[in-house]
Amino acid sequence: MFDIQNIRSQFPILSQKINGKDLVYLDNAATSQKPLLVLDCWMKYYTEINANVHRGIHTLSQLATEEMELSRRKIQKFINAKHDFEVIFTKGTTEGLNLIAYSLTNLIKKDDEIIISYLEHHSNIVPWQMLCQRTGAKLKVIPMDENGVLQIDFLDKNLSEKTKIVSVNQVSNALGIVNPIDEIISKTRANSNALIVIDGAQSVPHMKIDVQKMDCDFFVFSGHKMYAPMGTGILYGKEEILRKIQPFHGGGEMIASCSFEKTTYADLPFKFEAGTPNVGGNISLGAAIDFMENIGHENIQNHENALLDYAQKKLLEIDGLRIYGEKAKRTGVVSFNLEGIGIASDVGMILDKLGIAVRTGHHCTQPIMDFFDIAGTVRASFAVYNTFEEVDILVEGVKKAQKMLS
Repeated sequence: MFDIQNIRSQFPILSQKINGKDLVYLDNAATSQKPLLVLDCWMKYYTEINANVHRGIHTLSQLATEEMELSRRKIQKFINAKHDFEVIFTKGTTEGLNLIAYSLTNLIKKDDEIIISYLEHHSNIVPWQMLCQRTGAKLKVIPMDENGVLQIDFLDKNLSEKTKIVSVNQVSNALGIVNPIDEIISKTRANSNALIVIDGAQSVPHMKIDVQKMDCDFFVFSGHKMYAPMGTGILYGKEEILRKIQPFHGGGEMIASCSFEKTTYADLPFKFEAGTPNVGGNISLGAAIDFMENIGHENIQNHENALLDYAQKKLLEIDGLRIYGEKAKRTGVVSFNLEGIGIASDVGMILDKLGIAVRTGHHCTQPIMDFFDIAGTVRASFAVYNTFEEVDILVEGVKKAQKMLS
């Protein structure tokens, strides 16, 4: 049974007031709040077993190592990776994408081609631009239409033996649009030998992931958007590819042997995990997975999609309100502006005075904003603990902002 009040009771932050109003937190695409299960796990690590991992024979080090490796196995199961050593701990999606782009440098040459999409976060644009600058490769972009829908017939004409990387997000952080990943991967496999990178930062909180079924080569996501602490993330990579590519960071933990003459790298996954990891955060990421699986992926998805449908219906009753990507398949996000109000942040500031937390601006997706010829949007984004009553409060807040700013 889906019990929203029981779920909300597990998030202490939701009980506070902002500017004298009950907090309505609708900025989950930026970061989600953390349940007691995760907070307690994080606190237990630092109060009971705080120690570095993989490096000590003493009891605390052994306990910390066991807990972090248990979390790695939970994540393996969570995304259905074939092996636990295909799961690499990172600081988040951005580091994962940079790791891939840097590590592939030696495999990319002048005039090779890298394909991304118009819907990408800057984190899935800039690392590939930097790779092109290092190697002389060329960046190509899948266009989108006025509904924010990718025009993937572009791939039919642009995939070739020159295509070395195709990197796209599964869900747009700015618009919430769910991209046709299966079709993109199928076209890529049929027409090139390109490596396929999927940015799952905005999909993992909302839907079940199966990387083997998806047949991507890399999949990256952040923990803090799925109820885990900040500074946590995962890079999944197929074993055969991870063994071929070079590590991004050098230092402790990632070596098998080191001398002034030569260094050999450790086996997977440690080859890509140089330095002291975020042990408490990585363990707590496993607790966040426990939290989500206790509720059930289908229950989470059904609730959030119902919230999105309700929010869109109610917001569109406001004269002069435009939702971007309104007609596309979406999850988790409604991104909008009010006619005649040029600065989205003005709406956001009024909503904040009413205790409503939303995100305003370009959402690290300036090409999308340029496409629509706007500076930014107001973005409300949902998590499992949000309610229909909170949507009603948002709608009334937007009406008030419209009246004040018109």
